[in-house]
Amino acid sequence: MTTAPLPDPEPGLLLRLTGPLQSWGLHSHFNERDTAAFPTRSGVIGMLASAFGRHRDQPIDDLTTLNLTVRTDRPGVLLRDLHTVGGGLSGKETVTTAEGKKRPGDTGTLLTHRYYLADAAFTVALTIPRATAEDHALLERCAQALRTPRWSLHLGRRSCPPEGPVLVGQSDDTLHHLIHLPLAARPTRNRNRNRNRNQQQDEDGAAVEFLADRPLTHLPAPAHMVSTTHEDGTRPSSELNDQPLSYHPSRRGYRARPLYRRTLLLPHSQFAGFGARQLDALGHYRETRLHTPEGSRR
Repeated sequence: MTTAPLPDPEPGLLLRLTGPLQSWGLHSHFNERDTAAFPTRSGVIGMLASAFGRHRDQPIDDLTTLNLTVRTDRPGVLLRDLHTVGGGLSGKETVTTAEGKKRPGDTGTLLTHRYYLADAAFTVALTIPRATAEDHALLERCAQALRTPRWSLHLGRRSCPPEGPVLVGQSDDTLHHLIHLPLAARPTRNRNRNRNRNQQQDEDGAAVEFLADRPLTHLPAPAHMVSTTHEDGTRPSSELNDQPLSYHPSRRGYRARPLYRRTLLLPHSQFAGFGARQLDALGHYRETRLHTPEGSRR
């Protein structure tokens, strides 16, 4: 039986999005501030724009050419935070209504619910297939902006800073490394002390979800990682309204785009745990594979 050839390598950037809290709003309006279960295109592109120091009224057409693929290392826990706004203020200082009027004192206090992902971790690839010289230059500028951001970076909302440097590295075979980078998580299945049982679990691997804005057939997944019981990413699972057109305060706009999901079975040895242990594994991978010809499929 012949094995299908893997997709061509794609240049791009690898990002590590992890922190105490993240919030990637999708349908946030007024008193309800939701979060998606993963980083959105609008949130990640907005983070890039912040790294460049772009104002909200400046164009983002170059950044929207980047393709987004997300690996869910840890989905985190949904957290709801209750806020009050406008309480204890005089009539002139209370929250303004949609009609431009002020609320009377007995209705001046508003309750808002804000949702976050607590203790979540994602690895993100920003890629450009069939990249031109101009595309490579854009990737280099993005990498430099993330290394030395003009403005502070945040994981969705401004109250959600990342726990450390966001940029993992730059590669000509980005999606290969997205699959093989150490995960910021423990294996989802308990290991048995029996050696043969461990070997079988390593062969099967643990299910890890990938999400993207295009069919996930572009993932260069080896045959042994392909799951036959999960979504294969060939068709969209849903649609998200998170493709940014403008961040202008008075003309903010988005359009819908498809969401693709695919699950791969990654080996238990790739799960590096938390904290210093995972950072050490990530650093070792960067030195021995990400920045060396031997670590790529080329």
